[in-house]
Amino acid sequence: MTVPSFPPGFLWGASASAFQTEGAADTDGKGPSGWDAFAAQPGRIKDGTDTTRGTGFHQHYREDVALLAGLGADAFRFSVSWPRVVPGGSGPVNPQGLDFYDRLVDELCAHGITPAPTLYHWDTPLPLDEEGGWLNRDTAYRFAEYAGIVAERLADRVPMWITINEPAEVTMLGYALGEHAPGRALLFDALPAAHHQLLAHGLAVRALRGAGADNIGIAVSHTPVWTAGDRAEDRLGAELYDTITNWLFADPVLTGRYPDENFAALMPGPVEDDLSTISTPLDWYGVNYYNPTLVGAPDADAQETFSGFRMPAELPFGIREIEGYEKTDFGWPVVPDGLRETLVQLHNRFGDRLPPLYITENGCAVDEPAQDTRRIAYLEGHLRALRTAIDAGVDVRGYFTWSLTDNVEWTEGASKRFGLVHIDYETLRRTPKDSYAWYRDLIRTQKAGGPGHRPDGGSPASPTRTARAGTPHVTSSVNSPKPYGPRGCASGSTAPADSTGPSTTAP
Repeated sequence: MTVPSFPPGFLWGASASAFQTEGAADTDGKGPSGWDAFAAQPGRIKDGTDTTRGTGFHQHYREDVALLAGLGADAFRFSVSWPRVVPGGSGPVNPQGLDFYDRLVDELCAHGITPAPTLYHWDTPLPLDEEGGWLNRDTAYRFAEYAGIVAERLADRVPMWITINEPAEVTMLGYALGEHAPGRALLFDALPAAHHQLLAHGLAVRALRGAGADNIGIAVSHTPVWTAGDRAEDRLGAELYDTITNWLFADPVLTGRYPDENFAALMPGPVEDDLSTISTPLDWYGVNYYNPTLVGAPDADAQETFSGFRMPAELPFGIREIEGYEKTDFGWPVVPDGLRETLVQLHNRFGDRLPPLYITENGCAVDEPAQDTRRIAYLEGHLRALRTAIDAGVDVRGYFTWSLTDNVEWTEGASKRFGLVHIDYETLRRTPKDSYAWYRDLIRTQKAGGPGHRPDGGSPASPTRTARAGTPHVTSSVNSPKPYGPRGCASGSTAPADSTGPSTTAP
């Protein structure tokens, strides 16, 4: 099996996040995050991993950038740690924190790799968590201030920005089920956390543009929802879950409306005014995809979990195990066609209101330290499905695999490994896996024309994005999508003076 050719200029990248990789939890003025406090509670990290070390990225970032360069990656999606930059969540800025990201961006630019920072990948500054976190409207305004601070420092060299990663998971796992930081188990009373993250996103888009940043998106998780059973209550359960996981965040961002008036009525604040901010036009939209979800009516006798966590019996839906597919080490079914299904569904639902897409996360947990053949098969299958979606007319501009290296997988600790590069958590030594070499060769082949390459790359024609009647907040940035890219850094950055290269180099 081979991967078909992608359009010329298609962007190839890899991803990581600050809490999962940086370590240096109390180094150079960094403040504690809600996740630092949560992970310190006994039993929260299942395998007892010391999350304060991460993978040592704060110390070893040059090695990891060299690994990216060895891949031939066009871009690196990393996250900026809010408490490293603004330890209190608001107030004084930590210059050493900004200096670290300044050095990282320069190192990426020196290797011709596009920096693609995510401003929020779940690590809320602890003082804000203690004041209610995302249940508190003020957190949205503090986030916008922080976004402006980072952009003022980095926008001259960063040509691609992501505001928030997976607000649905923060809401459901952190505030509804209590399985992630900050550990609140509020069920539907968690909805203010969803609204305030959306408001923070819209405010941050405006703050970024005000500070000179451009090419801005958001990374939202999506899953095809399959109905378990033929009963009316099964269909209702699946529809409700589909609304919560797929459309509660996408609809406000892309249409300026909540998908259901009942949900809108439960949201806090001046909802209509907020929706105008939330739907500030984007340049692109990021999709995180891992697997479909089988949903029906609640069933006390069924195995009902969300991302491995047991669902409360009082919820009006239940999640079932999908049979008949290979499973990752997380127990997630491997269904490549679910990525095509997701992308076509987005394309059909939003039409002209959907900006160009990037796959901002896709990967699998496989504990095969060197010969990770299952990961290679997973990536190959999903890339073939992605190409099928492009052939069907979906405008996808790039792909970021999750993740560059193994990382601290939240409450799972070091037991679930997603990386192209193996991390020895005792020594922090980096060792590329077979999937690293496979992805490197894939990128080389694609850039050389790819198997079955046509002169036009087989790229779908970019649709003319004329706004539909009644479509809110459409601007030229959406009507006229940028060419494939971005490429390089914004202003010819050079390598930092003390750049000596990594001690572990990519093959």
